[in-house]
Amino acid sequence: MIGQETQKRIAVFASGSGSNLQVLLDRAAEGTLGGAQVVLVVCDKPEAKAVSRAEQAGVPVLVVIPKEYPDKASYEARILEELRSKQVDFIVLAGYMRLVGPTLLEPYRGRILNLHPSLLPNFPGKDAIGQALEAGVPHTGVTVHFVDEGMDTGPVIAQETVTIEDKDTKESLTQKIQAVEHRLLPQVVSDYARGQIRVNGRTAEYLK
Repeated sequence: MIGQETQKRIAVFASGSGSNLQVLLDRAAEGTLGGAQVVLVVCDKPEAKAVSRAEQAGVPVLVVIPKEYPDKASYEARILEELRSKQVDFIVLAGYMRLVGPTLLEPYRGRILNLHPSLLPNFPGKDAIGQALEAGVPHTGVTVHFVDEGMDTGPVIAQETVTIEDKDTKESLTQKIQAVEHRLLPQVVSDYARGQIRVNGRTAEYLK
């Protein structure tokens, strides 16, 4: 059993429904997230369901609305202040729809994980599921990667393929991708919390 002294403290950033946030909250409550606990949820949309999910779980929420700040740096500085206050060890972006800037990236470089609904480097950015359907490719998938300065360009930690069938709609494909996300993301977060993943230059590697 991992002791309290090694327990990792996670902040989860979300902008939408927070279904992946919910999985992480549930796993943490069960004690099956590599000994990690979610100590803060950061959301840039006050009406997002992710906010109520965090509140129901008794996890502190920081709602930060970008337009209330003069620039990106001051917006991220407010978030960084809260991360430091909560002694956050690493960050998980689970449906957070903003590019992380240097104010957050530098102090947490190599400690920010992002979930993306495609097999990167294919279909980066917004609406990756729609992009895949529009392209007519036979498969897409899910990627968990470390965050760097680019748009979904950081070192890939884990990927899983999802087959696109002729009958698939955006809704059905989204459901298939989310089913994979809900399994893959907590596993990677658990492994990272246990110290089994590290960045080595431009690649991520498992230490198992």
